[in-house]
Amino acid sequence: MDWSSWFRRTAKNAKSPNQQQQQNTHEDEEELLGVTSQLINHVKSFTLDTFKNFPLQAEEDGTDGTVTFSDEILAATETTSANIRKDLSQWQERHATLVLSKVKELSQLRFRLCPRHLKERDFWRIYFALVKSYVAEYELQAIRVAKIKRIAMEKEISSDSGAFEVEMAETKQAASLEPQPHEIAPS
Repeated sequence: MDWSSWFRRTAKNAKSPNQQQQQNTHEDEEELLGVTSQLINHVKSFTLDTFKNFPLQAEEDGTDGTVTFSDEILAATETTSANIRKDLSQWQERHATLVLSKVKELSQLRFRLCPRHLKERDFWRIYFALVKSYVAEYELQAIRVAKIKRIAMEKEISSDSGAFEVEMAETKQAASLEPQPHEIAPS
């Protein structure tokens, strides 16, 4: 073995503390989004027929005749400023982006299926139905964390306004204690 080639390989494989921290952050994000090795192996087993033969249960929204996903988590859809319905939650969008980058087979399936055989929204409805047992706990945890953050922010806002109200009351009280110009007797 040549020492110079060994040194180059060792130097190439060595990671700086910053690179290590970035890798740990990326792994943490994957864990939060439920992209585990078990999920990846499950997703790699999907075929064209898995999506084509999946029985979609459509429910009429009643507002504009569009079909919406009946799952509890997707039922709370958001609208964008252009008044376009977003079918995926923020967590699901981040999960979908990450899983497409990690599992090239899914990306290729999506390319082959959409829009010829399936609409994009139907593709993701089927995907999340197929992986529900793998990602449900991660999504619920993300919902819990978001709710806790929202409650904490509401408490912070209410405590800030409470402090403001106390400050205003103290200012009014101090102003009422000062002698008024018409109360000062001329000497």
